[in-house]
Amino acid sequence: MAKKPETPSRIADNKKAAYNYFFEERHEAGMVLQGWEVKALREGKVQLTDGYVVIREGELYLIGCQINPLKTASTHVNPEAARTKKLLLKKEEIKRLIGKVEQKGYTLVPLNLHWKNGLVKCEIALAKGKAEHDKRDTIKDREGKREVERAMKSRHR
Repeated sequence: MAKKPETPSRIADNKKAAYNYFFEERHEAGMVLQGWEVKALREGKVQLTDGYVVIREGELYLIGCQINPLKTASTHVNPEAARTKKLLLKKEEIKRLIGKVEQKGYTLVPLNLHWKNGLVKCEIALAKGKAEHDKRDTIKDREGKREVERAMKSRHR
């Protein structure tokens, strides 16, 4: 009997990303993690909002993603919460992303961490920064949707 694919379950989301950036395209990258980091991720001890992706020597790295170690982690390991984590993508994808990032205004932003078939994946986006007026428009849209939902709820009661 064929095993059905596991649906990705969220570990952490970068809620600030949608407010600060327009997303052009999304990619799913694997992550190089240590054992204590995986255990901490299972417990949800991660904070992604200050994270960003940099390119060094043709490879992608996630910086600023805080994975807080568990108190019960191994005694012989010195966990470093803000360790730089390597992201794994195919060479062609990395080359294409580097080309776009070197264009004016593009950056790579981590959107979320999730489990996929027992592995931790990081969804990253090629993004363009929003100007202040665009951020105000985002807030107006969000508040408008909220008001519509409130009105719909009160009508159904």
